[in-house]
Amino acid sequence: MGRSDAQSLGARLVVRGAMRAGRSPWATRALGHAPAVAVLGLLALASGGCLAPQSRVDALTTQNRALSEQNRAQLAEIENLKIHGRNIENQLRRTEEELALIDDGVGSDGQRLADFRRQHEAIKEQLRGGPMLVPPAVGGQLAAISREHPELKFDPRTGIAKLDTDILFDSGQDDLKPGAEKVLADLAKTLKRAEAEGLRVMVVGHTDDRAIAKRSAREQFPTNLHLSTARALAVARRLRELGVAQDQMGVAGFGSHQPIAPNSSEQNRRANRRVELFVMAPNVPVVGWTETIPTVY
Repeated sequence: MGRSDAQSLGARLVVRGAMRAGRSPWATRALGHAPAVAVLGLLALASGGCLAPQSRVDALTTQNRALSEQNRAQLAEIENLKIHGRNIENQLRRTEEELALIDDGVGSDGQRLADFRRQHEAIKEQLRGGPMLVPPAVGGQLAAISREHPELKFDPRTGIAKLDTDILFDSGQDDLKPGAEKVLADLAKTLKRAEAEGLRVMVVGHTDDRAIAKRSAREQFPTNLHLSTARALAVARRLRELGVAQDQMGVAGFGSHQPIAPNSSEQNRRANRRVELFVMAPNVPVVGWTETIPTVY
């Protein structure tokens, strides 16, 4: 059917309907154009293909869903990044607080080290070039002990006895080895002699320059300064248990800061790992020992 035929048919249908309804054909002829136009519109749409295919509609719907899912995933990722950022900020704040505490501790250790250095230098100054500081009987007995125990080095002029800490302690530890018992017992026996009455004994610990390797040891001794002091205290404690008067002894630790040889070889490092016993007459001034410096205190 052509376009003109469709228009004619539509007009006839409208006029016929109007006549049956008792209307004038002239009055309804104009109305007949509207349904004709509607019919033509429907035909045009059907023949012209203006409606989108169902496959296209389905594809667009699927794409929309995919974009929506992608958007939700990106929003979730942004939220996770925000949470991660807050966690990093909290960790940074805690780290800064811990660093502040460490700085405080380092400052305290630095002051202790400065005091120990002054004390050590004062002792060496008193010993350098001076007369024998221990009675001959005590000095002779200490020299005999050093001949019996090669790990003990004794200077009869200065009264300094040096003990190899590898003989006394395991690496990173402050527990005395069983092999240290004999030499410490002989030292205590000499220091308890009547000739040694009134003598002062300063026990001083030293280490090499290597950091403490084992984690368990670092938790107990954060630095070599702590380890050297703990070792000196262990020697003094054992001497006290063997009968040496507690008020006759003092303790100090210098860590790796007073080497007697460059820490350039294992042999030198072993020499630097030592515990020294300064046996001194009562009148030898010792920093921090009030009885030896009455004019200061």
